[in-house]
Amino acid sequence: SSSYRCAFLMLTRRLRRLQSFLSPVSRRASRLARTQYDVIVVGGGHAGTEAAAAAARVGAETLLITQKTQTIGALSCNPSMGGVGKGHLVREVDALDGLCGRAADWAGIHFSVLNRRKGPAVWGPRAQLDRQRYREFIQSELLSTPRLTVVEGSVEELLVEEPDPERPGRHRVTGIRLGDDRQISAGAVVLTTGTFLSGSLFVGQTSSPGGRIGDAPSSAGLSHTLRDRLGLRTGRLRTGTPPRIVKESVDLSLAQLHPGDSRPSPFSFLNTHTRCKPEEQLPCYLTLTTPGVERVVRESLHLNCHIQQDTKGPRYCPSIESRVLRFPGRQHQVWLEPEGVTSDLLYPQGLSMTMPPEIQLRLIREIPPLRRAEIRTPGYGVQYDFVCPTQLSPALQVKSTQGLFLAGQINGTTGYEEAAAQGLWAGINAGRSALSMPVAALSRTESYIGVLIDDLVSRGVTEPYRMFTSRAEFRTSLRPDNADLRLTLKGFEEVGCVSSLRYKEAIRVRDAIQEAIAALQSVSLSSANWKKKLPACNISDGRSGCLTAMDVLLYSDISFDMLASVFPECFSSYSEFSQRLKIEAVYRPHCDKQRKEIERIQREESMALPDDIDYWSLPASLSQEAREILDRVRPSTLGAATRLEGITPAAVVNLFNYVNFKEKNDARTQKPNEKLEREEDLFARNDRLSSAGV
Repeated sequence: SSSYRCAFLMLTRRLRRLQSFLSPVSRRASRLARTQYDVIVVGGGHAGTEAAAAAARVGAETLLITQKTQTIGALSCNPSMGGVGKGHLVREVDALDGLCGRAADWAGIHFSVLNRRKGPAVWGPRAQLDRQRYREFIQSELLSTPRLTVVEGSVEELLVEEPDPERPGRHRVTGIRLGDDRQISAGAVVLTTGTFLSGSLFVGQTSSPGGRIGDAPSSAGLSHTLRDRLGLRTGRLRTGTPPRIVKESVDLSLAQLHPGDSRPSPFSFLNTHTRCKPEEQLPCYLTLTTPGVERVVRESLHLNCHIQQDTKGPRYCPSIESRVLRFPGRQHQVWLEPEGVTSDLLYPQGLSMTMPPEIQLRLIREIPPLRRAEIRTPGYGVQYDFVCPTQLSPALQVKSTQGLFLAGQINGTTGYEEAAAQGLWAGINAGRSALSMPVAALSRTESYIGVLIDDLVSRGVTEPYRMFTSRAEFRTSLRPDNADLRLTLKGFEEVGCVSSLRYKEAIRVRDAIQEAIAALQSVSLSSANWKKKLPACNISDGRSGCLTAMDVLLYSDISFDMLASVFPECFSSYSEFSQRLKIEAVYRPHCDKQRKEIERIQREESMALPDDIDYWSLPASLSQEAREILDRVRPSTLGAATRLEGITPAAVVNLFNYVNFKEKNDARTQKPNEKLEREEDLFARNDRLSSAGV
């Protein structure tokens, strides 16, 4: 036990030496960089890498600053990507030409689609990843991205000046100051600090500054700038990671084998297959906790300062201590996941813990397959600052500060996928803002990314936010299979973040699917004739009228390939899209109804609320609580106001009536001017006619 504690204290001292070493590294690296960029991205995690690449794609000269270039794209915690809800985000990031989907296809070693028993709208594509391969792919992509410079450095503080009077905001961020006092200016700065903002590491009763084992802590100056200089409200969250276990010390015969899917499904719409062949996939294993695990947790609570803190932890990915305390007497799942093709370690998903290392070893050995397990690296906890996200606009820009964007765990989220989605959108808008283009908008009716951002900026967080399909009202339309058709065209035509290659592919897919649907609707037979053509079809004999092939494809026992075998001249050329067409047929009736609802909501939600509205003196029937919430959050639209916690339907109606009345009143005051303009136009027209002799 003392050796583990000594090792942790030695690691802490090494981190401090590493921090002092980073200054000369920063000095050498920054000499290669200019002193002026369009966008500066701080942090090289999932949010930072997507933000930097996205800003560069929209045409901004971008600088990515990270403490260590070798950790860019590192999978800090679990070696996996995707899942239910999270897989939707990865597909959408890919549809907007992001990195993580293609990286997962390259680095994946085990692919599966979760929720297969339910409808395709809530399927969860997921992959186990090789840590080294994933990191190498991301670094290779970034270092070859045009207009993107990557340097090592430690950011000490933000450069803050007086705001541009033509734009809303009390402050303006104009760049950053590095550890060597060198300043680099930019039109926009994106902070993606992850768990490093005033981060603290916890093992047992020992704590030290830092956001991740092996990396130096972030500068306290950055937290000071956000809180004291910019006046942002911050909070404190916590997370943790499990110990890494030596694979050879585990008896996997006592765990339940879970192989990957026989046909791995790629994340990226540009890929037809994954790098890892089906037969090369590594399996995962499932086991369960025992009463002995609960006993060890309870006996060691007094030695675990992290779990005793009031700081909020993740409800949906909790530590084993939290699970035991919240659900006593239960068995809990533990997934033993490979960390890579050449790695000799297993990642025990579900065993995040922060107790002393010797207690961690006692605990894992209470689980049958881990009776003789050895720990390579103990688990630890992290506590860190986050910025309350209701202070952000839907573009992920700080409302009170011009030129400052936030993405990732600094906004109170948890997970690689949520961070990547925010990073992509913050990078896009930082780039567009720096290039004097209007920021882009993404509605919750058209994407899970829109749901994520709207939830954050409208409702805020009381615990680390995680994406679920249940958060999306229109999930039958927002499926993983159609993310390219929903977002890629918009990403190219309106946002400017999608390559022409991907755009052309999306156009090809869209046109082919539309042609296939038209072909399916053009083939119409009676139910009796369909029974003759497809004996397996469960069509009722008493059904009257004709059915199109699209109608028949609705039946669960009919596939597109079956239709193509009966009508090869009509359908065989579309076999590439057989699964997508099946899903399209199943959800088409639901989506038609949902589309009308979406249009209605978009009309109502798009009503803009004035930036300068004074909620305290508003002549509307609003409670003091409602006025306080609206004044604090300052929602940009009526739709955003409806989703604020504490805002009642009656308050929304009163707010709607006030804005609607104000718009009509403003229109009435403009009518005299409009009448005068119409009279002037009429006189000018008469003059032209007179001069023409009419």
